[in-house]
Amino acid sequence: MHQPNSSLRFWLLNTIAWAAYALLNVFLMAQFGGASSGGTLIGVALAVALWAISSVLRWRALTAHWWDDPAPLLLSKLAASVVFGALLAQALIAAVLLASLRNGWVRLPAGTADYSLASALGYWLNTAIVLALWTGIWAGLHSMRRARLAQLAQLRAEAAHSALERDALRARLNPHFVFNALNNLRALIHEDPERAREMVTRLSRTLRHALEHGGAGRVTLDEELAVVDDYLAIEAVHYEQRLRVVKDISADGGALLPAMALQLLVENAIKHGIGVTPSGGELHIAARQQDGALLINVENPLGVAADTAGHGVGLAYLRAQLDGTSGRFELRREGDRMRAVLEVPQ
Repeated sequence: MHQPNSSLRFWLLNTIAWAAYALLNVFLMAQFGGASSGGTLIGVALAVALWAISSVLRWRALTAHWWDDPAPLLLSKLAASVVFGALLAQALIAAVLLASLRNGWVRLPAGTADYSLASALGYWLNTAIVLALWTGIWAGLHSMRRARLAQLAQLRAEAAHSALERDALRARLNPHFVFNALNNLRALIHEDPERAREMVTRLSRTLRHALEHGGAGRVTLDEELAVVDDYLAIEAVHYEQRLRVVKDISADGGALLPAMALQLLVENAIKHGIGVTPSGGELHIAARQQDGALLINVENPLGVAADTAGHGVGLAYLRAQLDGTSGRFELRREGDRMRAVLEVPQ
């Protein structure tokens, strides 16, 4: 998950941090132990060793994808790295220091290096504390960055999903509906020019509504009824006497519902009911308010190949719009008719 620019930033900051640590070590040794070439060597060598070990630790953690492991396993790997990293750092310092003292390259105020068991354990513990602090800071910052990137990826995925839903929703109006409408329009141009002009206007409004409001959260019932009227007028040219519409609208026109919800129910009723019934039938549309909710019913004759599952793109869209609310959508068979019920809290 890391990127080249983050790696460059790490190398720069890591180098600055351990360089500052080296200067601090040399200063403290000079203040409390007396200035000596051996003390300078220890301070610089320790910083260089920890710089290298911390860099290797980061490289290993990223390339081996430690952050994909469960938290206990990740923590155990980081803790083991601190323990063995501190041991390695002290082993390297001991090798360099003892060799330098033996050859007379550096000197210590005491003349020799104290590597008794207690002193060696103290050296290791101090080094482990410093390395543990670095590991905690880096691991914390890296975890925060991963969380931010994961959140960003989730938001992008949700946005892409929403875009796909809108595209799928808009596409529902495009293929067959527009194809049939254009064919019927071509026939009307010479037979009934006035009705053809009206059909062009209604088709334009229907498509504009789909494009402008396909991704909207809520629209008013009046707005939705207007586009349904246009849609039904266009379909009436295609189905003629086979499509008979009965409306019972008593709800307040300002009531809110998901954009294109009613149009989708009407389209579904025509496609799976009227359209596959040779004699056509009545399409009932009712809207009323009950217990603080907008209740919509759309009924149609049961098609010859009726499917009550309701897994279409449009119906899935309605369910997604109601997800997380107290609203409901139900598609049920009642005798020889199909009823779609949409309840939208206000």
